[in-house]
Amino acid sequence: MTERREPVTPRGTGRIPEERARGEQEYAIWEDRTRVFLQPVAAPSILGLFGLAGATLMVGAWHAGWYGTAVTPLALFPFVLTFGGLAQLLAGMWSYRARDGLATAVHGTWGAFWLGWGLLFLLLGLGGIPAAQLPVIGVAAPAFAFWFVVLTAITGLSAIAALGQNLGMAATLAILTLGSAFTAAGFWAGTTWPLRVGGWMFVIAAVIALYTAAALMFENSFGRTILPVGKYRAEARAMGRRKVSRPLEYRYGQPGVKIGQ
Repeated sequence: MTERREPVTPRGTGRIPEERARGEQEYAIWEDRTRVFLQPVAAPSILGLFGLAGATLMVGAWHAGWYGTAVTPLALFPFVLTFGGLAQLLAGMWSYRARDGLATAVHGTWGAFWLGWGLLFLLLGLGGIPAAQLPVIGVAAPAFAFWFVVLTAITGLSAIAALGQNLGMAATLAILTLGSAFTAAGFWAGTTWPLRVGGWMFVIAAVIALYTAAALMFENSFGRTILPVGKYRAEARAMGRRKVSRPLEYRYGQPGVKIGQ
């Protein structure tokens, strides 16, 4: 019987590893394509959710009757206008670069709303609008109620869309929807109790938004899940797991670009 021997590979050459071969093939494919270089960004919703939580907490506590009088918004509007409005609106615009349509809609809508809220009370404080038009809890203000009607519709749709991302965002938006609906009803009818309920809803939503923003910030800082937010994929919501968001990139040269946050 003839013994079959494998060909001897000269020392120092060796076979090309499978990983290297795959990498060279992938490199050749990318070399033949048009290349677009995009810069990665941090999750805009970290800033957006903190801005949303800060403004909603302060105004919601006032709606709930925890503190303040009819003129309290004159002391709140600078913070609401800049942090809840301007900072959150910028986060919404940065969400375009993160390719996150949900965050763009949410932070763009609520950022614009808080900017409008702050500007309204700024004009009232400067005397640009008659004091009789000041929205007062317990007094009917149908025009102001329509602000919250629009918020209810857009936030409700966003809450449904958020179910495809994570439960933290979905819960925040669902409760914000309820708070906006009760607030709209209170200002429309001039009834106090719906505004109180709406205020409580806003406070609860602000707490959940704080948690969600902190979870995104910790994940970005530590590189793994510290606070689970119920992400859609099971492997992404496991505590202590490394970040599982797979960058949409060529791994040997393109800058890190991913869809979403």
